[in-house]
Amino acid sequence: MARIVLLQMTAALVVALFAGVFGTISLAFSALLGGLCCAIPNAFFALRLTMSARKPGGANPMSFFFGEFIKIGLTIALMGAVVTLYHDVNWPAFLIAFIVVLKSYFILLFRQRP
Repeated sequence: MARIVLLQMTAALVVALFAGVFGTISLAFSALLGGLCCAIPNAFFALRLTMSARKPGGANPMSFFFGEFIKIGLTIALMGAVVTLYHDVNWPAFLIAFIVVLKSYFILLFRQRP
């Protein structure tokens, strides 16, 4: 799970750098915020799931579903904070970065293991 979260954080930075090189600072910042709105909740979910699995008795399905509920709520809260606090959001950059980070785990699925 840590590899997926690290890949998502890296994907957020790469998309923001790409947007900054070929666009403006506002475009890059919007892309970074969009990527982080996806990557940060996933990091908290992975941390919570890891801590739950290490408890005596292991993880149960309710801890997974409760963590997923918190992840969705945190994603919505972060997006709301971006809309409220950053008025120059470039929506295409924000949404593209969000989708790229959301789907970046496919890179690990198709990678060969040594």
